[in-house]
Amino acid sequence: MSQTLVQKIIAEKSEKNNVNVGEIVMAKVDRAMGHDITGPAAAALLREAGINKVWNKDKVVLVADHFVPAKDLAAAKLGKELRIFAEEYEVGHYFGEGKGGICHVVMPEEGLVAPGEIVIGADSHTCTNGAVGCLATGVGHTDLAAVLATGKVWLRVPETIKVVFKGSPPPEVTPKDMSLALGKILTVSGGNYKVLELHDNTDTGIDMEGRLTISNMAIEWGAKAGIFVPDAITETFTQERVQHSDWKMLQPDENASYCQKITIDTTTLEPLVAMPFSPDNVTTVREVEKQKVKIDQVFIGSCTNARIGDLREVHGVFKNNPNKQKKVPRVVVIPGDQKTYLTAISEGIATECISRGCVFSTPTCGPCLGGHSGVMAAEEVCLSTSNRNFHGRMGHPDSLVYLSSPLVAAHSALKGYISAP
Repeated sequence: MSQTLVQKIIAEKSEKNNVNVGEIVMAKVDRAMGHDITGPAAAALLREAGINKVWNKDKVVLVADHFVPAKDLAAAKLGKELRIFAEEYEVGHYFGEGKGGICHVVMPEEGLVAPGEIVIGADSHTCTNGAVGCLATGVGHTDLAAVLATGKVWLRVPETIKVVFKGSPPPEVTPKDMSLALGKILTVSGGNYKVLELHDNTDTGIDMEGRLTISNMAIEWGAKAGIFVPDAITETFTQERVQHSDWKMLQPDENASYCQKITIDTTTLEPLVAMPFSPDNVTTVREVEKQKVKIDQVFIGSCTNARIGDLREVHGVFKNNPNKQKKVPRVVVIPGDQKTYLTAISEGIATECISRGCVFSTPTCGPCLGGHSGVMAAEEVCLSTSNRNFHGRMGHPDSLVYLSSPLVAAHSALKGYISAP
């Protein structure tokens, strides 16, 4: 029986030869993750049930990232509860303030996800990790508690949409643009309870950072996960980071059955932007540039675009325009994790940003969810490299959020309005 990639993974972890779409199975979990919002809630359920240990402490990850540093007393309480949870349950991988970063940046960079695995996280953007060829999906804190107790998760085998990226993208086209192009086709509901099986057939290959960006936004199109088919890029990335050797680069069968097939020719793409109030409200930056949309804030960060490659793109734009100062009141740059933060300092990226009057902050989710460190006021306009732009996502319900790549964000910061590279 021919199987898609996600069917291969689920069958492997549920100890079956194959699985059928719609079938409900109990599957073994390789990694479980909670953060400072969902972790304490899961811990409370474990204590309520009288469970005093997790199924495997070395497979559990807790990351303080949403409200770091604590913005108020409520956030401080959550941070404290997460730390106590990690200590009390002897969690093997705890990343507190100043030690980790955004959970979906930390997990792959620290080698905590690998091809062929099942990764469960109590955050919707857990799908980011699918870039390495694993099934990574988000759940609520109740399901996380069940996973922490048993090491298993129930899954309904999803249908699969095959997505092929081909061609040679122009220099100004980034993986964020590829993701937005996909979203324009699928819309925010086109992938509902389906898995995106992502094939990199581009001429030069999409690097791992780019794949992480594309997989990150799978949930924006309603998908359960976005899994890149493992290849040489996957293998190199995994070998450099993952400490264990029992991972498998599973491949879909050639004649596997798909509910939909999409091909995106990256050669024909140009820089894109998602306009308020939906990630699928996509048009070209060239069209928006005609409107001279004045920006109050540029946010470069989030689990979508806060890796070192993203910051290097911003640095390149600034360095190539030495006499131009930012024309946007606020430019907030937040690296995705501590490693990226330190690299940005050593390479002069932080200095360049700060000298332009940008805020260069410690790793945190912060502005993306309207939490802190860049919250929008009524009628303010933000150009963000994050993944969501719904009403009130980054602050006041009457603020306006546009989504773009870091390259477009950097150019726009120097011009004062949304503009193409």
